[in-house]
Amino acid sequence: MERERGQASVELVAVLPLLVACALIAAQALPAGWALWSAGNAARAGARAEHVGGDGERAARRSLPPRLRADAKVAGAGDQEGDELRVSVRAPGLIPGVDGGRFEAATRLDPGDGVDD
Repeated sequence: MERERGQASVELVAVLPLLVACALIAAQALPAGWALWSAGNAARAGARAEHVGGDGERAARRSLPPRLRADAKVAGAGDQEGDELRVSVRAPGLIPGVDGGRFEAATRLDPGDGVDD
């Protein structure tokens, strides 16, 4: 029994770096989800603006949070009606120097959407 004293402490110290890495990976899911949700919102706002004759790209960019606007890419704005509007944003990373990844959302608002025949 004397040889087993402190065994739990040694095991905890050995597993602790793995637990920290798992926690950081799980925590990175929050800004990634936020970026994806924001891109989807921006794509819908841009498609709605284009549907009523407005500037889809401008509406999409304005609907993004300020932190995501600088590196955002909007494609499909101003094309034919009914085309997809795509918004791509880069998620902020939790660790300096580590990229959070790029997320893209697209939506289409066809001319007949929401109209009962």
